[in-house]
Parts: sequence; structure tokens; C-alpha cells
Amino acid sequence: MDTDALVTRIRSEFNESPGMCLTLRQGARLWGIAPEECAKVIDRLVAEQFLRWTRNGEVVRSESGARGPRARLEAGV
Repeated sequence: MDTDALVTRIRSEFNESPGMCLTLRQGARLWGIAPEECAKVIDRLVAEQFLRWTRNGEVVRSESGARGPRARLEAGV
């Protein structure tokens, strides 16, 4: 699968479900990709500060990852 398309898909899913938290293994299973591929995409989204790792080894959408008017309203901006 095209990496950019996968990044867009994963970003959309986290935007649609802001409370979603997944382990690397769960993400790979959900998106139907190899764990190594999942790790690369997650690392990219973490580097872009869209996702962050929790202490429990899960990825969640970071506060700075929220974009758009709704996100600004929720943040009180």
C-alpha cells in the first residue's frame, strides 16, 4: 500500500475517533498491514506530532494533532 495513502487513512481514523488508543499490534491488525509497516507509519505520525505514545505503549492522537475549527473550539481558542 502507498505510504502516503496509509498515513492519510490512519490520520482520518484518529480524527474520526479522537479517543482511539491502539498498540502497534492492534493498529497493524486494524489496518491490515505488517507490524513493521505499521511501526514506520506510526513513527512518522509521532514525528509530525499528530500521534503520541502513552506510558502503556499505546498511540493516541496528540493535542497538537487536532486541526481545524472544531479542534480550536474544543481547545478554547
